[in-house]
Amino acid sequence: MTIQRFDVGTRLSEMAVHNGVCYLAGQVAADDTQDITGQTQQVLAAIDKLLARAGTDKSKLLRVQIFIADLADFPAMNAVWEAWLPAGNAPPRATVQAALAKPTWKVELVVTAAL
Repeated sequence: MTIQRFDVGTRLSEMAVHNGVCYLAGQVAADDTQDITGQTQQVLAAIDKLLARAGTDKSKLLRVQIFIADLADFPAMNAVWEAWLPAGNAPPRATVQAALAKPTWKVELVVTAAL
């Protein structure tokens, strides 16, 4: 079975596809000056674009891991998430408070989806 990698760098690939499954690297906001709502919207838009490149979409999410810097932002992040998620397609999900690699990042999502 072939592994297809996208946007391969020295340290990581943005996405890999293998055996009918799409694995995304952690996605963070490009504009980290925005609040949790803006950053979450950016991250979800980036996920949409990557999934589309692989030939899939958010209705086929298998698992999502969310890393959030401040649990006080949890309700606002969830509001954006729930508005984005197709009804009846909520995947298994974990949300963990974490110190992200860049102090201005508020949220990072790791997604696995079926093709």
